[in-house]
Amino acid sequence: MTGLKNFSMSFEEFQNRSRLYVIGALEPDELEEFEKARREFGQKGEDFISECYGLHEAFALSLRPAKASSGIKERLMTMVRQKQQRA
Repeated sequence: MTGLKNFSMSFEEFQNRSRLYVIGALEPDELEEFEKARREFGQKGEDFISECYGLHEAFALSLRPAKASSGIKERLMTMVRQKQQRA
């Protein structure tokens, strides 16, 4: 026995686990339980998972890359200048 719960997961719990599922944050035993509930909820569950994937992708695309610090930029420029002087 893997220690799985012997009761059905509520749809609210399924929604919470779906959010974790799309970012890969479920533990192996949670994943097994989630997959069972996924089969039980059928199309309704699949639709919610698809919505979570869409939100996850939209969030990832909305993030702006971090600006390089002036220290990093200065070190890079120094390296470029040194390489140009050697050439």
